[in-house]
Amino acid sequence: MCTQSSSSSLDSSVPVPVDAELQQQRQRDSLLALEDENGEPIYATVIEPFRIKTVEPLYTYTRKQRKDFLRDADYNLFKLSSENVTLDFLTDSGTGAMSANQWGAMMIGDESYAGSPSFVRFEQAVKHLFPFKHVLPTHQGRAAEKVLFSALGGKGRVVPNNTHFDTTRAHVEASGAEALDLIVTFESTSQKHPFKGNMDVDALRSLLEGPRGKDVPCVMLTVTNNSAGGQPVSLENMKLVSELAHAHGKPLIMDACRFAENAFFIQRREPGQRDRSIEDIVRDMASLCDGMTMSAKKDGLANIGGWLAINDDKLAASCREQLILTEGYTTYGGLAGRDLDAIAVGLQEVVQEPYLEYRIRTIDYFGKALIARGIPCVEPLGGHAIYLDASRMLPSMPRKQLPGHSVACALYVEGGIRACEIGTLMFGGAAKNELVRMAIPRRMYTQSHVDYAIEVCERVAALARRGSLPGYKIVEQPPSLRHFSAKLRPFTL
Repeated sequence: MCTQSSSSSLDSSVPVPVDAELQQQRQRDSLLALEDENGEPIYATVIEPFRIKTVEPLYTYTRKQRKDFLRDADYNLFKLSSENVTLDFLTDSGTGAMSANQWGAMMIGDESYAGSPSFVRFEQAVKHLFPFKHVLPTHQGRAAEKVLFSALGGKGRVVPNNTHFDTTRAHVEASGAEALDLIVTFESTSQKHPFKGNMDVDALRSLLEGPRGKDVPCVMLTVTNNSAGGQPVSLENMKLVSELAHAHGKPLIMDACRFAENAFFIQRREPGQRDRSIEDIVRDMASLCDGMTMSAKKDGLANIGGWLAINDDKLAASCREQLILTEGYTTYGGLAGRDLDAIAVGLQEVVQEPYLEYRIRTIDYFGKALIARGIPCVEPLGGHAIYLDASRMLPSMPRKQLPGHSVACALYVEGGIRACEIGTLMFGGAAKNELVRMAIPRRMYTQSHVDYAIEVCERVAALARRGSLPGYKIVEQPPSLRHFSAKLRPFTL
């Protein structure tokens, strides 16, 4: 993904005035001066650190066809057939492209029920970055959450987090406990701060020192902070949270789905971290915690899988029992051996800086282009996704009419882009913002796809300014996680 120069060619065949020739010569000289300390040329373009070996077709449809598809899906983007989607930004979870090395590793996957060498390779790869004592594989991250809160949750308990994501909140609440978000607050989504995903340490201290402190079974940190716009958590904040949790005898559990992206932001934004390797920063993050839940469908670079890792022997025994009941034996946890091998290789690839540079610059390129066009986004730009601020795009639409969902539906109708609302539809009254997340699958789309998406966003923003986007109402919903299966209808404009 790149930032292309908009300057004209330096080798024009058309005669130009002398002053223009001097200007072009100075430009040539300045380009030659762009070198690093080792004398290597520096280019503005960051190319994808891979080449394409296999392709699959993208399908395009007319605007009328897309309107019909959306109507038939009850105006719920999760219910659309993926074949009717042109660019699928619904999630970055398990949707990326695996590498040749990962596909090769899958061919040596061992499918033994117990004691598979695939598990040994998987466990070694996990402990290389996260040296926790017990590693329990699961079929994905929400399964790890289910196992964990079957042991730690319960009626009357409260679980603080910088921000719970949807399935984390659902598992906490399904156990009878309360999911409490304690993120640092800012005046607006456009306010700049390098680590807007941080936990509010003072609020955590008040909770732990107050009457409900005894009801806290653990403290959680989500990195990066998905619901807050893919914003990173600083190493300094993690240290403060860790010290506070441990001072009150509470284990700190990291929801580490996007740990590598978070480590990259620490390296690039936090003082004193620039010369450290991503691996070392990840190990520092892990050393501050007592366990982790993980969806390997994100920064495991795999299409399925996850794990729960913990240090406490007693808690591990309880979780292991629950794992066998619900997921599978402890050396496969609901996964095929080949999937464990794919994760093992993915964990080696995700901490490579050329990959992370490309990954973060992709989002940066996308977001800056939208901001330059006056389209409001969460800033600073985060890691895995662009988050449109639907409240600012549709300032007169009441939240009960689901402005985030309105913008998300318009992205599909106008350009075949499927995105995900993160607002009132997803979180109800707990929603702090009305956001539309366009999550970019890893190693999948090219710059041309992103340029097309920028044009679609620009058209939707123009329709929003004109007042041409309808609000939506829920006509049927399940008791929890309603955004996955609710039926909706648009209000008539």
